Amino acid sequence: MAEQEPTPEQLAAIAVANDEAEGGLNYKPPAQKSLQELQELDKDDESLRKYKEALLGNVAEVAVDPNAPNVQVTRLTLMCETAPLPLTLDLQGDLESFKKQQFILKEGVEYRIKISFKVNKEIVAGLKYAQQTSRKGVTLDKTEYMVGSYGPRPTEYEFLTPLEEAPKGLLYRGTYNIKSKFTDDDKHDHLSWEWNLNIKKEWKD
Repeated sequence: MAEQEPTPEQLAAIAVANDEAEGGLNYKPPAQKSLQELQELDKDDESLRKYKEALLGNVAEVAVDPNAPNVQVTRLTLMCETAPLPLTLDLQGDLESFKKQQFILKEGVEYRIKISFKVNKEIVAGLKYAQQTSRKGVTLDKTEYMVGSYGPRPTEYEFLTPLEEAPKGLLYRGTYNIKSKFTDDDKHDHLSWEWNLNIKKEWKD
């Protein structure tokens, strides 16, 4: 049985991985193809058709509001087992209000950030989640996470950042401003928002 050639998306993922590892490659994303075009490709190849159906799902089931964006970022959740209450931002509400609120995080605890999002119409390649952390106007950290490529489906996807530990000690307690952004290979800014994290000695001081 002949080996199956990698898809443009798989090649793009390898190119991204190589670029991140070596830092010197000029990665260019593959030309965007619509779902219709992808379904028409090799439609006489039964095994490939089944493979694409498994990958893309039954697109006919995805009934979408034509005015909805292709990518909808719905929620940010701070996942921490010891938190007394869930820490969730509804990203479909008033984004400006988050600048006046604060998540309280106890120093030294382990946590992850979970981003919930939907893909409505077309495959999106190379989604990325980036955040910039500042304190008193000084940028302390910039981090970018590769989320991956996703096809449309009725249910949400979830992306979890690696486990991190909140800083500990008097010097680190206080309020941090975080600027978050969800983009893709084509540099579409699907959503940008700001929120605040307050590192305290206890969950409730």
